[in-house]
Amino acid sequence: MDAGRLLVRVTLAPALLITAWLSVSLPLLMAGVFRPVPAIVLFVPVAAVVLWWGMRGRTATPDVPWWTVAAVLAITVAFLVLQVVMVSEQIIVRRDPASYVQFATWLKNEGSLPIPLTEGAFGGPDRALDFESPAFYQHDGAVVPQFMAGLPLVLALGGWLGGTHGMLLMAPLLGACCVLAFAGLVARLAGPRWAPAGALLLALTLPMLYVSRSTFSELPAIVLLLGGLSLLHDVRREDGRHAGLKAFLAGLALGLIVLVRIDGLRDVLPVFVFAGLYVARKRVLGYWMGAGLLLGVGAGLVEGYAKSRPYLSYLGPSLDPLLAIAAAVVVATAVMVVLLRWDRTGPRLRRAGTAIARGRLPGAAAIVTVLVMLGFALRPLVQTVRREPSTHDDEMNVRFIETVQRIQHLPVDGTRQYSENSLYWVSWYIGIPALLFATLGAALLARRLLRGRSPEWLLPYAVVVWTTTQVLIRPGITPDHPWASRRLIGLVIPGLLLFTVFASAWTVKRVRRLGYGRRVVRTVAVAGVAGMLIPIVLTSGGHLATRTEQHEVAAVDGMCDALGPRGSVVVVERSTADRFLQVVRGMCGVPAARTTGRATPADVNRVAAAIAAAGRRPVIMAAKAAEVAPYGTPRRALYLRTRQDGRTLAEAPGGTWGLTVEVWIAEPPPGRRAGS
Repeated sequence: MDAGRLLVRVTLAPALLITAWLSVSLPLLMAGVFRPVPAIVLFVPVAAVVLWWGMRGRTATPDVPWWTVAAVLAITVAFLVLQVVMVSEQIIVRRDPASYVQFATWLKNEGSLPIPLTEGAFGGPDRALDFESPAFYQHDGAVVPQFMAGLPLVLALGGWLGGTHGMLLMAPLLGACCVLAFAGLVARLAGPRWAPAGALLLALTLPMLYVSRSTFSELPAIVLLLGGLSLLHDVRREDGRHAGLKAFLAGLALGLIVLVRIDGLRDVLPVFVFAGLYVARKRVLGYWMGAGLLLGVGAGLVEGYAKSRPYLSYLGPSLDPLLAIAAAVVVATAVMVVLLRWDRTGPRLRRAGTAIARGRLPGAAAIVTVLVMLGFALRPLVQTVRREPSTHDDEMNVRFIETVQRIQHLPVDGTRQYSENSLYWVSWYIGIPALLFATLGAALLARRLLRGRSPEWLLPYAVVVWTTTQVLIRPGITPDHPWASRRLIGLVIPGLLLFTVFASAWTVKRVRRLGYGRRVVRTVAVAGVAGMLIPIVLTSGGHLATRTEQHEVAAVDGMCDALGPRGSVVVVERSTADRFLQVVRGMCGVPAARTTGRATPADVNRVAAAIAAAGRRPVIMAAKAAEVAPYGTPRRALYLRTRQDGRTLAEAPGGTWGLTVEVWIAEPPPGRRAGS
């Protein structure tokens, strides 16, 4: 096997394997039988077929030296090793990564949804008890996880292989797959010799380091997106049934992003239009691509509405317009296909396209690209983005933002979203040199594409520009960093770095055409990459060797041991209930409920008596000994002292904050239960 073929295949493998796993595990979950034996038994042959389909054909990239493949693999492995050493243990629910771990833990242990309330363990329904917590809704007599099931399905595999630590280690593995998949797309679009530079630039950005140390949903979504685009690049010059199957796999991989992240529907809309262009050109690849895309998107939507309906209802104000836009894109694509294939309009449209390619529009598009980036840079001078709270979660975010503002001595206004600074966020993480080169690359590509050149860039360019523009306009995330950087790593940062590498390759070619020798050309290339790496490392350097969220697994294991057998946990304090209700239920295997805001000590004693009458041990839980002392002798079940990532709003993130968590429990004595 030559170096080019190896590079192409190894960079496709992660996306193909994730596609195979989701294709097998989702039907099992929907049937309520997501268990290790059927999942793995089905996955092995399906993965073999998917890899065989996806890697056959004319997949070799010409003129690839072995040092390129070796460098890409070395960067990927080094990144994986670093992230494994530095991986965090976010399993106590404070933000999304721990919520995904708890979701995956339930799937690993039970293999079905929803999560039962187990009211019988508390003596039956009681007006003083609730069963929901952040990311876990109480809905239709059960507990329903908040998020889409794609990432938890992937994490569950790690859980079967290595328990909780196995799930946590899936994050570094998926992060390394992101770096590898990005190198593959760079090799295809900018040239194989630039693949190591692309891999290194992405791997050293703080957002990539940040999200691949915790279980963020962006990770499998990035792999599917980059791998799907690479697969479509490989299949564009092929024909026949096998090419159709590869196009189907590419569409399926891109569509399954919706199973991982519901907003992935926005990212893949250009793919449907692209499939329509193939159909309009009477290429059967368009039908296969569209079928795979619709199947993947449909699977994600079915899972979302069947298993995570409260979450999608909560997202209604943003999801409903997105669904309407998606429907409009489907209709518009169908109209486009009809017009391009109709004898009366098709020739006219093609002649119009030729006239555009020969006119001034390509040059104007390049200028507009630069002006758009300039507009984002000037946006803070003319706009201050605010959002008035409309839900309880919004009010909590307002209070959180105000807290961070006070710590950083900023004007206190919890409605500030800081979205007007989105381009400056990007500049923190990739640096001004890379951002300028990305602007140059985007402008050059806009001109090329409108001139009918570089057709291999058409879909990647459309996806990157479409998504980047929308994210920069409205990031739609709590604006503290590095947390908010997860919104950028989904596609904005990889996409802009892709343009950066293209512009670098274009610059080096221009230097070569000026007649300079090979040594000068290589010096320019190395100096250019180094110049872009320096600002990236200046931002991420402190994060490289900083460990956060440590020792949570051991702390939770100790708490589970302290709860003992046949217990029913009642959490009487809000913060502990938010953090531990699903942890107790899922990781300790103990029924758990929380008291309502109106519950009194008499209500707690009544519930404790009902638990005892049901033949179980009542365990009262809170954050402080004084909060459980009225119900029995306090015992500390968990004490954790660690570090968490710091929070910044107006500057690049750096440093960490302390984090201390305590859990106290008490078991009401029989006499007190009876006297309640």
